Amino acid sequence: MTHAPHPNRRHFLTTVALGAGATMSGALAQPKWPAKPIRIVVAFPPGGLTDTYARNFADFLGSKFGVTVLVDNKPGAGSIIGIDAVAKSAPDGYTLLMTTSGTVWQNRVLYSKLPYNLDKDLVPVVHFPSGPLVVGVGEKVPSRNIHEFVEFAKKNQVTMGSYAPGAYPHMVADQMNRRFGTNILTVHYRGEAPMWVDLASGQIQVAIGSYQAFSSVAARGVRPIGVTGSYRSPKLPEVPTLFEQGMEDRTVTLEGGLPMLAPAGTPEAVLRAINQAALEWANTERAQKLRETFAIPNKPKNLTDMRRDWETEVPVWIKLAVDLGLKLD
Repeated sequence: MTHAPHPNRRHFLTTVALGAGATMSGALAQPKWPAKPIRIVVAFPPGGLTDTYARNFADFLGSKFGVTVLVDNKPGAGSIIGIDAVAKSAPDGYTLLMTTSGTVWQNRVLYSKLPYNLDKDLVPVVHFPSGPLVVGVGEKVPSRNIHEFVEFAKKNQVTMGSYAPGAYPHMVADQMNRRFGTNILTVHYRGEAPMWVDLASGQIQVAIGSYQAFSSVAARGVRPIGVTGSYRSPKLPEVPTLFEQGMEDRTVTLEGGLPMLAPAGTPEAVLRAINQAALEWANTERAQKLRETFAIPNKPKNLTDMRRDWETEVPVWIKLAVDLGLKLD
């Protein structure tokens, strides 16, 4: 004899069936990603560390997922143009941003008005480490270390190259002026390459940037007097960090990087897929060669750890910009 299900059990079975149907329906409704070309907007010109990282990873991403991945350089206005293009894009995983950490951490206080909200319109996907940056001086500057440079900059008008307004070199120059009474004027470039060329030709006296860009002009009389961050550059082990040389300002010990971001609202599954691809790419021979060329010992972290770092480090960078009182508009 067959008994009818108890009313409560019948309700439970019905609920489970409806839930399963909804889950299957949702799974079927979820569009496959990626199903079309992906665009990585780089907020800097071709040739620098940010652009190199983006193109290298784009090749891997395209090969892994079988789609075209385009790199679109949109420099200008302190990276605002490139960032704005991504912030206003559809949150579907097909438009990504590659820039420097300062442009998405500190710009929110360096500029009074931005066409986007850096707290709400973008989310981090991958944070590519940039390694120690090199502080280089031209051959006409007699300084051999940061102390000698400070004394030189107290007595002489010095121009420091920065690869974007509000970028790391800009912050260091401003802090040195405030702390030591130096006379450093920051000159802003659209990326690293022209900055280092001008340093080698004597148009400016000091610059801060990636090891690879520095090494391209080292033979032309450009001399390293220190590196930023908490450890020495693998390519310049004889050059002490600024911290080792007695500069204890938080600015010189912080290590920024090159974040890849997506429009807020991009599906979590897509964010995790891109981040996982970055972890896989980091272990490839090509990525290892890139890190060796730029003297970067670190690899990107998984999404959970990266988000944890983001929550703790970003407020420190923002406070630094607030304390310095810099405004770019």
